[in-house]
Amino acid sequence: MDCAKTLDDLPPHRQSRSRGRTREQVDKARKLRHSPTDSEKAAWHLLRSIRFRGFKFRRQHPLGLYVVDFYCAQRRLVVELDGSVHGQPSQVRRDTRRDAHLKEMGYAVLRMPNGMVQEAPEVFVQKVLDAVWSLPEAFG
Repeated sequence: MDCAKTLDDLPPHRQSRSRGRTREQVDKARKLRHSPTDSEKAAWHLLRSIRFRGFKFRRQHPLGLYVVDFYCAQRRLVVELDGSVHGQPSQVRRDTRRDAHLKEMGYAVLRMPNGMVQEAPEVFVQKVLDAVWSLPEAFG
């Protein structure tokens, strides 16, 4: 019996790392990572600085139907930065639906204003740390 496989027997190369993400979601996330806002740049720098505490974040990460600003897989925590547009009633409704969908999928969502990252970075970091410490290990 011959155990050698031919190229035809191998599965096709996947275009994304997860079967739950479409190529379009991956491309959108990649595009967003390459064009961050000033607040996203600052938040990413701050979130990277807390890695030594054991929490790794990803930026512009596809989850379900959405691409979230920041995601900590260890605690299933989503951190969203909200600019002034998020105060408009139509955007508030979209954010509410988005948060509800993510929560149904088992994610915790922490929304914070853009200004906090720039004006009070220590408060931003403390709120994120409070959130991650309050959540159980996702893989434990």
